[in-house]
Amino acid sequence: MERLNFLAVDLGNSWYKALASDQGMVCEYQIPNAIAQYDGEFYEKPYDDEDVVFEENLIVEVKSPAIVDKREIFYIGKAAAKQRDVSLTTINNQKVDEDRTYILLFALAAYHAVLLNPEETVLSYTIDQLAVSLPTTQYKEKKDSFKQRLIGTHSVIFHKVPGTAEPKELVVKLHVKDVIVGAEGACAYLGLTRDQATLGIKDESLISESRKGIIIGDLGGDSVDFVGIKNNKPVASVEGEQFGINQFLDNIIQKISKNELYKFDSRSELEEKLSAGQSEWFVEPFAGVRKDISKYIIPQLKSMAMKYLEHFDRVRSSSNEVKGAARYIAVGGAAKLAQREIQEAAVKWSERGRPIDLLFPEDMEKLNVLGLMVLAKMNQFKKENGINVAHVAAKVKG
Repeated sequence: MERLNFLAVDLGNSWYKALASDQGMVCEYQIPNAIAQYDGEFYEKPYDDEDVVFEENLIVEVKSPAIVDKREIFYIGKAAAKQRDVSLTTINNQKVDEDRTYILLFALAAYHAVLLNPEETVLSYTIDQLAVSLPTTQYKEKKDSFKQRLIGTHSVIFHKVPGTAEPKELVVKLHVKDVIVGAEGACAYLGLTRDQATLGIKDESLISESRKGIIIGDLGGDSVDFVGIKNNKPVASVEGEQFGINQFLDNIIQKISKNELYKFDSRSELEEKLSAGQSEWFVEPFAGVRKDISKYIIPQLKSMAMKYLEHFDRVRSSSNEVKGAARYIAVGGAAKLAQREIQEAAVKWSERGRPIDLLFPEDMEKLNVLGLMVLAKMNQFKKENGINVAHVAAKVKG
């Protein structure tokens, strides 16, 4: 399998996170889940190409059977987040049915291909195994149609590419040979328990605890998804509770804009500041003027933390399959950002006599994409050896 190309993409409402393995070489990416219409008339031409970072200037045109209108051009990721007409995700967005899913996914894969082949202006890139995730209800209802729309050949044209000759375009033909779709949350469990290289079990204690039950709470941008694991298998799911970090980010942005006269370009800009730590929690609305914004951030994170635990408590009380679960696990970038506040809120729950002892695993913000990469490799192993994918990890040696 080392000679093959694998791509795993977590299709998050806030970020698309990708893990690519090309003949053993591993690359990681993340771009904001943002898209905006491109209009050449209003394109701000830079003074010099050296002033432009390609990742922050992704302007794409996607031609694919999966997309309805194949003539439109879009800003995506950080470039889109800076536009006035930026389109962000809505709660309960239907990923399989929306063109934005395919535009962002194929463009991210093509961007990776361009970085691997920096001297080429027209290139082909084959993905032997593509693994993507869906929320549990969408997974149950639409995984097969999603897979069929992803398999095949898709063309991505990058426009206004810095450092290239006129017409400043790069063309990438993507060839997706096989696809496997995973359920969010359940993929995180795979990422927790399976080794990336061998696919073997790396956490026997967690496997053991799954006999009594495990609840994983995946806190995202617009929703929180819960998956119950018992005897090493998903047994219950509560999808799409309309609660996530985005509403709290919006509150922070609005308060800072009103009180400090500073406007963030996007939620992703604020999230990156939060990820950098409290030492970076300031803005400069005017040159030489530095404003501490922690007083706007901390109350919102505390509010989110308390409501996150309320959701956890409701799920553990209502799900017969995982009553008496031995372990509760926090997953997702939003949970990582608010880890301190969630732990403080958990103390209050203990004082109420309803303790929620949460595990905050390493790489908790990347567990879904790590699990998807495991799933992709398992699927390829099954394909090559004709073995049931459920038994692959126990048998594969490397």
